[in-house]
Amino acid sequence: MMRRNQWLAAPLGAATAAALLSGCGSTDGSPAEGGKGVVMGISDKVKSTDPAAGYDPGSWLLFNNVFQSLLSFPKGATTPEPDAAQSCAFEGGDSKVYKCTLKPDLKFSNGHPLTSEDVKFSFERTLKINDPNGPAVLLSSIAGIDTPDDKTVVFRLKTSDATFPSKIASGAGSIVDHAEYPADKLRTDGKAIGSGVYKLDSFNEKSANFSVNEAYTGKAKPKNTGVTLKFFNQDQAALKKVLESGDVDFAFRGLAAKDIASLASTKTGNNSIEVVQGTGAEVQHLVFNMKDEVAGKLPVRKAIAFLVDREALVKDVYEGTATSLYSVVPAGIGSHNTAFFDRYGGSPQPKKAEAVLRAAGIKDKVKITLYTTPNRFGPATDQEMALIAKQLNDSGLFEADVKSVEYEQYEKDIAAGKYGVYIRGWVPDYPDADNFTQPFFGPNNVLNNNYDNKEISQTIIPATSAKADRSAATPDYTRLQDIVADEIPLLPLWQSKQYAVTRQNVTGLQWSLDASTVFRFWEISKG
Repeated sequence: MMRRNQWLAAPLGAATAAALLSGCGSTDGSPAEGGKGVVMGISDKVKSTDPAAGYDPGSWLLFNNVFQSLLSFPKGATTPEPDAAQSCAFEGGDSKVYKCTLKPDLKFSNGHPLTSEDVKFSFERTLKINDPNGPAVLLSSIAGIDTPDDKTVVFRLKTSDATFPSKIASGAGSIVDHAEYPADKLRTDGKAIGSGVYKLDSFNEKSANFSVNEAYTGKAKPKNTGVTLKFFNQDQAALKKVLESGDVDFAFRGLAAKDIASLASTKTGNNSIEVVQGTGAEVQHLVFNMKDEVAGKLPVRKAIAFLVDREALVKDVYEGTATSLYSVVPAGIGSHNTAFFDRYGGSPQPKKAEAVLRAAGIKDKVKITLYTTPNRFGPATDQEMALIAKQLNDSGLFEADVKSVEYEQYEKDIAAGKYGVYIRGWVPDYPDADNFTQPFFGPNNVLNNNYDNKEISQTIIPATSAKADRSAATPDYTRLQDIVADEIPLLPLWQSKQYAVTRQNVTGLQWSLDASTVFRFWEISKG
């Protein structure tokens, strides 16, 4: 139930983080005195201004600032709270009926009232259009929507879905004006009408301009007068250049590790450049085809788990811009554990790897090919896989090589089961363990690795989906992570750190770098 194109590019392309720096600027929620407009450089495209079509980091950045959802994630939090809604809650004990009551006097930026009719229209529209590049798949559990009055919305779900609040707090839950959007087709004029903190004034392939929405009545208090986005379409050198020149106030996503290190030491008079760092929730895994004649053997996978040195990958390939990952649920997300560390350690253990292979009667070197595609995951992925192959070969137990493949062919070959070992990454839609487990395990999983553990797919996942109290699902998620570490259908490698690089007079970026994946324009101020 995830976005079609959410395989991440590289750690520095991350969209989520839990910031490590303390807050700056106004701390009481009031607008910063003398607030100014800010200019932001970003490597992503905004692929759509219509919430029924956009399902990419750039588009969701726009949606989270222009549109309201019934719920939203407060800064620094991973549990959604009411936004356009005054209250929301499951009715009954099976997490299949979800009722929300809207706040009074909600308005869109064009002055039209926002009522339950707009909420129902927005969700039904996304599902009806079902754009292949849109978020309809994230709302697929909706069976029907009732609106008994202007302030009440009742969602009836096909199955228990305790993560439904998080899903509708994401960009997929954006509420549009039913009088402004066609019910059965996408809006293509590049405009956007919402009830969020900002309104979109202009949009083209080079830039987008946002101003404060005076009709907004929510909790957010803008600390600037507006935001300009400048798009650099993966051109890292150009993004670095405009940051150094001062043509943008800060850069988010897309800078190379070496550029971040260089910029961190840049001084321009009294206006030096600073790096804001956080821990992201995007992850990368080494995936094993369970039907492959080599990778399909558990002793081979265990030997690889004993030999891969994550710390070396993070240090030598990603220059410290990621952190080692030891389970399928990353650190910072509820129910995370360290199942792989507990079983296979945090450093290479060649003797244990050899013992596993010999006990299985494997005496010769294991010949294996690692597949990668730099088109999707960035050029560093080739270096990463080359280092993993070297780690395996240095043990004397493997004869590993690497093949780099163009992305379209890569996807076709994985679907056809041609690869035994290949790389995958994951960008979360919402900060819940479900987002890192449900898509990966069971029939027709997005990894296409022929793994289906019945306890996970038929017992654990349905059980976690029914628990509205997410902490109550932790024992189930712990069991799931332990099973995965025992059977190794994939090997977690790293999770991203997150960086924004800014001029010294820009503050508040730390509040836009948390595990919720929400970039909050309103928290940013410029001195």
